[in-house]
Amino acid sequence: MSFDMETFVDRTESPSSTGVPSPKAASGEQALPLDPERLQRAKRSYAARHLAPGAAVRLLSQGVRPRAGDLLLARILKLGHHARLELANGRRSALYEGDEVVLVFADRYASDQFEARVPDRLEPCHLVAAGGIAARCLSRHERSRRPTEIAPVGLLADAAGTPLGIRRFAPLSLPGRPPETGPAERPPTIAVLGTAMNAGKTTTAASLVRGFRRCGLRVGTAKVTGTGAGGDRWACLDAGADPVLDFTDFGFPSTHRLPQAVRESLLTGLLEAHRRAGSEVVILEVADGLLFEETARLVSSPVFRRCVDGILLAAADAMGAFGAAQWLAARDLAPLAISGRITTSPLARREVETALDFPVIDIARIAAGLWLPELPRAARTAAAA
Repeated sequence: MSFDMETFVDRTESPSSTGVPSPKAASGEQALPLDPERLQRAKRSYAARHLAPGAAVRLLSQGVRPRAGDLLLARILKLGHHARLELANGRRSALYEGDEVVLVFADRYASDQFEARVPDRLEPCHLVAAGGIAARCLSRHERSRRPTEIAPVGLLADAAGTPLGIRRFAPLSLPGRPPETGPAERPPTIAVLGTAMNAGKTTTAASLVRGFRRCGLRVGTAKVTGTGAGGDRWACLDAGADPVLDFTDFGFPSTHRLPQAVRESLLTGLLEAHRRAGSEVVILEVADGLLFEETARLVSSPVFRRCVDGILLAAADAMGAFGAAQWLAARDLAPLAISGRITTSPLARREVETALDFPVIDIARIAAGLWLPELPRAARTAAAA
């Protein structure tokens, strides 16, 4: 597997998967001692939660180019859209100008909030996600306030002056290449796709968890793309999913601009982790809408087809549901049903039911176990046993 070096660098002491040794402090870089008490006082974000105690002992403050995945200590300059930071334990801490925080550099794509890229230099930039993502904002939704401004104090580094990438501490590792995953080698998997950001995907996924749990199945969830934040994780945990996994467990703070092969490996890696954990059914969530290029490429891939047994479409409005259902059907991926925010509007639901030959199912009905996707026969037999 080859990584786009402009997008992601594996900051480890051993050679990365590209075969290129990880960068050390070079000429012009200043690796300064880091006071452990200073790091302890800083507010550690959700995205940085896997940082091991005692691993960061130096700061790289000059002559270093940040990369996606790098951990940094930053200072809040001016509050904006994100006035709270999600901590490792899920609590949202109020931010104050002058606070020091531990964040992770990453790109972001969020049509309802920010588009952002990792800057080329260690310079003032922005907090672009409440989970602790640092980047330079390129564009924003007009309903979003200006992003919170931050000043990087330095990249966190080890004793040798090597920048610490969050992937070094990830609890899960990617497979070398996507295996030929088939129904016999993985748990039955239902994918929740959406017409757009905030179409109700996570709520739909959580309702599926509740419904299958009522049937006595051990349900796991897997979010394969998106931006690192704990909201989806907590929602699925509260619904009874176990385990709850996502791309951050592999050390990726965001999946935006990752190569297609990496996203496919994340998908198969997540399902393999659920197989080892004994999940009897997996609810898979894919972030953003189907017209986002990265989502479209993953959903259209042969790997996705091999990994998914059925699709539930979350839609925010009638026309979105109509277009997305047709988009999926044209690729031989017709959804089993439509749910999401659209079910809160009886009129919008009626429009979809008139225009499409797909059932529209209330989230409450799914959560009660009154409507659930039919699992493959092998899965039903295993669950009954």
